[in-house]
Amino acid sequence: MRDFLFTEDRSIEGTCYFTLRGTVNVNGAAYMEGMLEKAVKGGCNHIIINMSLVSLFSSAAIRVVLSVYKKMKRNGGTLQIESPSENVKNVIGMAALDAMLLT
Repeated sequence: MRDFLFTEDRSIEGTCYFTLRGTVNVNGAAYMEGMLEKAVKGGCNHIIINMSLVSLFSSAAIRVVLSVYKKMKRNGGTLQIESPSENVKNVIGMAALDAMLLT
């Protein structure tokens, strides 16, 4: 398995489902941002990201998620993190974003 993988699993009526796996460092966060921006431009109004297999979630990844979350909210959409790993829960909790991002 690669150290990082971010894939769009499916898109149903404006809701896009993604899976994030592995170590999310600066390079991974930049890739993730590009994929999310592309999905938004392609008509996604709601984004759900499964993070059950994330082993490391960096501050760069938090920045991307928060940036896209704010953009989605301004446009009437949503971004949610589904099934976060313990690492993701801890990092998002330390940043006090858990109530906003976790489902």
